[in-house]
Amino acid sequence: MFGRRSTAASAPAPVVPVDGPAVKAPPPVLQQEVERARPEPPPSRSAPVVAQPRSEEYFRTKSMIFGALIEAIDLAQLARLDGEAAREEIRDIVSEIIGLKNIVLSIAEQEELLDDICNDVLGYGPLEPLLARDDIADVMVNGADRTFIEVGGKIQLTSVRFRDNQQLMNICQRIVSQVGRRVDEASPICDARLPDGSRVNVIAPPLAIDGPALTIRKFKKDKLTLDQLVRFGAISPEGAKILQIIGKVRCNVVISGGTGSGKTTLLNCLTAFIENDERIITCEDAAELQLQQPHVVRLETRPPNLEGQGQVSMRDLVKNCLRMRPERIIVGEVRGPEAFDLLQAMNTGHDGSMGTLHANSPRECLARIESMITMGGFSLPSRTLREMITGSVDVIIQAMRLRDGSRRITHVTEVMGMEGDVIITQDLLVYDVLGEDANGRLIGRHRSTGIGRPRFWERARYYGEERALAAALDAAAAPAEEAP
Repeated sequence: MFGRRSTAASAPAPVVPVDGPAVKAPPPVLQQEVERARPEPPPSRSAPVVAQPRSEEYFRTKSMIFGALIEAIDLAQLARLDGEAAREEIRDIVSEIIGLKNIVLSIAEQEELLDDICNDVLGYGPLEPLLARDDIADVMVNGADRTFIEVGGKIQLTSVRFRDNQQLMNICQRIVSQVGRRVDEASPICDARLPDGSRVNVIAPPLAIDGPALTIRKFKKDKLTLDQLVRFGAISPEGAKILQIIGKVRCNVVISGGTGSGKTTLLNCLTAFIENDERIITCEDAAELQLQQPHVVRLETRPPNLEGQGQVSMRDLVKNCLRMRPERIIVGEVRGPEAFDLLQAMNTGHDGSMGTLHANSPRECLARIESMITMGGFSLPSRTLREMITGSVDVIIQAMRLRDGSRRITHVTEVMGMEGDVIITQDLLVYDVLGEDANGRLIGRHRSTGIGRPRFWERARYYGEERALAAALDAAAAPAEEAP
C-alpha cells in the first residue's frame, strides 16, 4: 500500500508462538466506549465515561504492535494521504501485524486497539474520544493516569489513561507545535489552541510534579446565541433583550466572572449584534472568539523565544489596535496593564468595545481594573483612575457558575459616575436563588430592580432603540410567578 515502506526487509516478521498462555486481551469495554473511539459514526452526546482503567497487559500489547507499525510504515508517504485514507492504511497494517504475531483479541477489543493506535499516529492519542464528544466542556489531564472531564457543570473521572508521562508529553508538544509554540523543561508553561479553536494550557515538569498537566477548554462547534442562553435559563427573555440592545447601541461592556463561568460564551453572544459594516479588531492570548462579521481582524499574543526575545504582549496588541482604524476593540481577557490602553480606547471614540476579566462581582470588577492599571506601573492618583473607569465603562455583566454546575448571568450593572472618591453603580437586573429541587438543582429567577431609564437611555434613543429598551425594562419589572 501507499503508506508502507518500499522494502520488504522492514516488514514485520512472523513470530513463532512460545509455550504458555497467549497474550491476554485487554479487559472488556462497554460498547458505547468502543463506539466513541471510532471516527464514524459521531459519538453520542450522552455517552457515559466509565472509570475502568486498562491493564498493563493492554499497554504492553499496544506498545509491541506500535513498534512493529513504525518499522513497517513510511511516515513521510503516510503524511501525504488525507485523514480517512491514512487511517484505513494504518488499520490494514495493524490488522496484519496482529495476525502475524498471533495475538488473540475479540472483535471489539481489536477495534478498540486499532482506533487507539490510529489516534496515537494521526491525532492526540487517548484524548481523541473525549475531543469528539460535544457534551464535554473541559478536559483536565493530571499526569498519565488521571484524566477528568466536565459534563453538565460536573467534573467526572474517566477511564482515559496514557501509556506513560512521555506519551502525554509528546502529545502536549504536538498540540503546541501546531501554533508555533513549544513546551519543555526550559519553557514549561504554554498557552495554545487546537485547530478547532479549543483553548489549551500545558504545564510540564519540573513545575508539574506528577507529570505534565494538560487543560483543554473545548470549543463549541455550534456557536451559542442569546436565545439558547434563555432556553438554558442563564438569562431571562427580557434580560436577553436588554443585552441585545446594549450590544446594538455600542455600550462599552466588561464581562466579569470566575473561571468557567461562561464569560467568553457571553462575549460571543453580544458580538452577534454588531453591524456587518463595522471594523472589529480582537486581541486574545489564544484565539477563540467566533465573530461572524465580515470585517474582523484577529490578533494573538506571542510568547518570547528561548533567548527571551520576540514577545508580543496583550498591551502591545491593544496599543497597535489604535493605529488600525478600529470601530470596536474586543479583548478576550484583560489581565494586566492592557486595561489602561483598553480604557483609553473606550474613552477616545471606540464605543462598543468589550472585554472580559476575572472577578466575583461588579464592584470587585471595578477594583480589579484599578489594581491592574496600578500594577502596570502607572503613577496616577486613585481618583484619576476611577474617573477614567467611569468615563469609559458603561455596563458590567456578571456571570457565575453556581454550586450545582449551572451558569447564570447574575448582574447587569451600570457604571453611573463618581460620588466623592467612590464609583457609583446601579443594578438593572439581578439573579435571585430561591431554593433547590429534589435533584439538587438550584431554582432562581432574574428580576428587574425597577430602573426605568438607565444611564445609556440617550444612547439608545440615538440608535432608535429607546422603545425596545423601555418595553424590555417594563417586562422585566413585571411580577413573575416563582418557580415551584
